[in-house]
Amino acid sequence: MNETLDTHLQELRRGTVVLACLQLLRTPGYGYSLLDQLEKRGFATDANTLYPLLRRLEKQEYLTSEWNTEEARPRKFYRTSDAGVRLADTLTDEWRSLTTAIASLTAEEN
Repeated sequence: MNETLDTHLQELRRGTVVLACLQLLRTPGYGYSLLDQLEKRGFATDANTLYPLLRRLEKQEYLTSEWNTEEARPRKFYRTSDAGVRLADTLTDEWRSLTTAIASLTAEEN
């Protein structure tokens, strides 16, 4: 693909990763497992993108976190907060509206 197309695709996907994280983290998870879950669901993301996003969402109080030190390797587990659930629900509704709007545009072409 060309560089311009890559830029547009990246912009399109950026917000979807936020929504995907908020939805997936309704069940607590840590960064590496979240990367794996995102990948399996078609949201390829690298760690250099994900970890700053998690910190930002936590700072904005859409995620909460706690350390699990019971295993050999301590892990920071994230969970969608009540505010994050409300945001995810709102974003999901908006996504559905946008999907319908885009579908209506492409239906007009036929």
